[in-house]
Amino acid sequence: MAELNPQHMIEELQDNIKTGDALKAQLVLAHLGAVEPKTRNRLVYLLSKADADFSVPLFIYLLTDQMAVADEMPVIRETLLSTLLAYPEKLIGFLESSKIVDKTELIKIVGEVRFVAATPVLLDLIAKSESEVEIMLIIETLGLIGDPLAINTLTDYLYAANRELIVAAVQALGQVGTPTAMHRLAERMGTDNEIDYLILSIFSEVQDIVSLEKLNDTIRSHYAHMRTFAKSELVRIGPKAVPVLIENLLHDDPDFLIHTLNVLGDIGDESAVQPIRKLLTNEPRSANVRFAAYEALALLPLKKGAYTLTAGLTDREDHVCIAAARAIDKNFSKILGAGIKNLLRGPEEEARHIAKIIVNAQVEQIFGYLADDDLFEKLALVYLPHTHIDIRNNYIRLLQQAGKNDFARKIVGEEETAQRPKVVAVDDSRMILNIYKATLHELGYDPVLFEFPASALAWLQTEKPLMVLTDLNMPNMTGIQLTESIRKKYSARLLPVIMVTTQNESQDNEAAHMAGINDILHKPFNAKSLGAAIDRTLQKVSS
Repeated sequence: MAELNPQHMIEELQDNIKTGDALKAQLVLAHLGAVEPKTRNRLVYLLSKADADFSVPLFIYLLTDQMAVADEMPVIRETLLSTLLAYPEKLIGFLESSKIVDKTELIKIVGEVRFVAATPVLLDLIAKSESEVEIMLIIETLGLIGDPLAINTLTDYLYAANRELIVAAVQALGQVGTPTAMHRLAERMGTDNEIDYLILSIFSEVQDIVSLEKLNDTIRSHYAHMRTFAKSELVRIGPKAVPVLIENLLHDDPDFLIHTLNVLGDIGDESAVQPIRKLLTNEPRSANVRFAAYEALALLPLKKGAYTLTAGLTDREDHVCIAAARAIDKNFSKILGAGIKNLLRGPEEEARHIAKIIVNAQVEQIFGYLADDDLFEKLALVYLPHTHIDIRNNYIRLLQQAGKNDFARKIVGEEETAQRPKVVAVDDSRMILNIYKATLHELGYDPVLFEFPASALAWLQTEKPLMVLTDLNMPNMTGIQLTESIRKKYSARLLPVIMVTTQNESQDNEAAHMAGINDILHKPFNAKSLGAAIDRTLQKVSS
């Protein structure tokens, strides 16, 4: 065609359709962008009325070789899609056809319509393809289809040399979502943190039994960031994860038990109460496990048998006693109060210890109930005037509201004139922060407490305390990550950091020291052990 005569183009295409001459029809369509919209629309309309075997390859030609025109005329792709939807059996034939070299649009349509019957053809195409772009598209399409038949092929790409293909295969297996697919993803974990996070997020979305078990297994991980992520996802899943978590309570691994109890407490489902109480009945050897159990019970609704919590007040570790006191306060009743009164009338040393625990635990319901008891008042006044001012003021307010002004006046201690050195404590457990408040004050320091590491970092931009104490396992930012951020501003000598944790994993310890931790102190701590760790660290940095 020497000249672009619109009418001649229309007549030529009509004749090509009648004779089935696709080559000449393609020559006509090659000039589609050179004519006005009215003629373009007429030519596309004529092509849409042709037999699918004739029109589909030409529509694909327009979409792949005349992309500028196709972008201006969305009707081209819409017509192709509607044609293939009308004749789905032909879609497989076109995919298999050697005459259509660029099958990109066909593959996209297969994914859009979730055409399961096309899976075998796609698997054959991906096996023969040498184009990473096409392979990527096929992987994504297999994910959209979600046919388990693709699992083996997708698994192969989990170990590809191209990272983008690995990520695409992970996501595709997540979309398939069968137990086998989840097993394959679990097998891929352990060599790449970002890939591991992606897989864990898929487990948290799929939430079948395999996914829940794999998330649950991850809270055993030797790496703090992986444990933290898995724990937060299990909490987000909520009650559905509880049965799997409860099974963990039959294990002996203290760290595994502690992480499990943390998650069960945060989920707050009542079905966890009885298994946790049973765990305590068996008297776990680890004080950290006992603490975590009482801490979890403080977050759970206890309807019956809460009186058994009073046994925790006589535990040999202060941390455990405080956790038990908080659990009692959350579920307080007169029966529990009477039980505590009886304990206060036991051996004097034990009674004094229980009174100190109640004072430092900041348990308002217990304190209010016992405030009428002369013996408790006598025992509590041994400690109250010397506690942190926040604790004193809180109890003074409580007593004044109850009309017990005489008791309140006796609490007021002497005003401090000397300024105490500030020590920062960072822990996502409010109960541990309360313990820090009382313990650091007892040691002569001014506690500055943070539940969220990001808040501690913001404060440290303008303030320099004597020391930082940080937990290891915290959501959003681990103690190791917090230390790495601190070290960008302060050296280990200028601002010492002690990691205070229940963990004793070699990987965690190595990572902590590499991040710039000065020392590691294992929970549970008391005034003596915490004071010794602080003194030891300060001596090292000053020498």
